[in-house]
Amino acid sequence: MKAVVLEKYGGVEELRIMSVPDPKPEAQELLIKVHSTALNRADILQRMGLYPAPPSKYEIPGLEFAGTVKDMGSEVTGFSIGDQVMGIVTSGAYAEFLTVHHRQVMVIPESLNMQQAAAIPEAWLTAYDALVDKGELQRHQTCLIHAGASGVGTAAIQIAKRLGAKVAITASEAKIVSCMDLGADQGIDYRKEDFVEAVKTWTNGNGVNIIIDLVGGSYLQHNVKAISTKGIIVQVGLMGSGKPELDLGTLLRKRITLIGTVLRSRSIEEKTALTQNFANHLLSEFDSQFETVIDSVFPFESIAEAHTRMENNLNTGKIIIDIV
Repeated sequence: MKAVVLEKYGGVEELRIMSVPDPKPEAQELLIKVHSTALNRADILQRMGLYPAPPSKYEIPGLEFAGTVKDMGSEVTGFSIGDQVMGIVTSGAYAEFLTVHHRQVMVIPESLNMQQAAAIPEAWLTAYDALVDKGELQRHQTCLIHAGASGVGTAAIQIAKRLGAKVAITASEAKIVSCMDLGADQGIDYRKEDFVEAVKTWTNGNGVNIIIDLVGGSYLQHNVKAISTKGIIVQVGLMGSGKPELDLGTLLRKRITLIGTVLRSRSIEEKTALTQNFANHLLSEFDSQFETVIDSVFPFESIAEAHTRMENNLNTGKIIIDIV
């Protein structure tokens, strides 16, 4: 099969498509013929050598997929050859075929095409986990979502609104309109505004109940100022730069909960539980309640261009790669 194999780390020139052996499914795995995958910030970090994948003979990036069941292991139940499915993987989605535990897989709703489905798994599972499981967001609460125009951000806006919360986002001026169209109540241009002051004004000085942060770096200290007493900060990503500083006195005084989370390092059991919870709670109503936000679609051969687009922060929503 064809796959992107990282033989060394660095720039986009390291994204080389090579021929490698097809994977074979183990007893509880599905063999998926990948139609589309989607880019994530973690892919860029992995390419640069900053986000290591589990050891394997061939290091193939890619954390999510949409495709067709080609074969299955002897202990798999609930799926048939030809089923159209999507899901998350630890790595390996930049390839024509991959294997995945069958309980990490979701059947694609009939109304969605493969490109739309590829935009769902990593972003929507991450947003759902951060808001519902980690953040325990409740109706009428307020939340701040950094990088609101990212894949996770656009998903988080919609989930938070579905839960009945009020949503503020940070984004560049050009991307704020897209976030407001998805339901955000307050847009903050991080290049021109102090989001701490903007949040205080928006919440009448109370601060927000939940912050979903995909940036990190210098944002951490500002988050502590913008969060409410007994608020929850969920650190999802590290797009930012700078060494984080933390005012422990304010953290203690406000009784803030700071949670770090990532999907890759979780056990199969944890990934399975998250996948099933999302499928049961939100996927069944995806057609009527939500929309996938696709920024652009690139052919497999142009994956370096796709990485460049994301690195330059040009995308609103997901960047899709068509493998087939």
